[in-house]
Amino acid sequence: MPVIRNTTVLVALAVSLAACGEKAAEEPMGGESAEAAPSAEAITETAAEIVALKRTASPAGARVFFITPADGDVVSNPIAIEFGIEGMSVTKAGDDQPHSGHHHLLIDTGLPELGLPIPANANYVHFGDGSTATEISLEPGTHTLRMLLGDYRHIPHDPPVASDSITITVE
Repeated sequence: MPVIRNTTVLVALAVSLAACGEKAAEEPMGGESAEAAPSAEAITETAAEIVALKRTASPAGARVFFITPADGDVVSNPIAIEFGIEGMSVTKAGDDQPHSGHHHLLIDTGLPELGLPIPANANYVHFGDGSTATEISLEPGTHTLRMLLGDYRHIPHDPPVASDSITITVE
């Protein structure tokens, strides 16, 4: 099982886990000393023991791809995008069905950490509603697009079901 390698993520997870369920420290009474906050080293050691989330298996030969646009296309806003899939089915986020997932559009970025949920921001656009098409607007210039299928928890499959990157130019 893969291990989380991003130190920032490890520290954030460790701090969050350390704070879970603990009461706020009370002021010491009768000369007792308060417990010191855990050191950064202790937090990092604790975080290093945290294993990445279990990934859902993808069937052999499963793939996602762009129906439109095509690699090298010159387009204008709004940009029509249609997602294709083979060997799996598209379901809504939260719907735990075998050999299924939902699309994520990666814009001008690479694959995220594969053992964690796919981020949700301007570079990682989620289609948890089960959509297979969308329209987006991008600044004029050259952009790269890639698709990544996420399981019901937004975690990439094992192995990941991702398209090749395509490059488009927005007029």
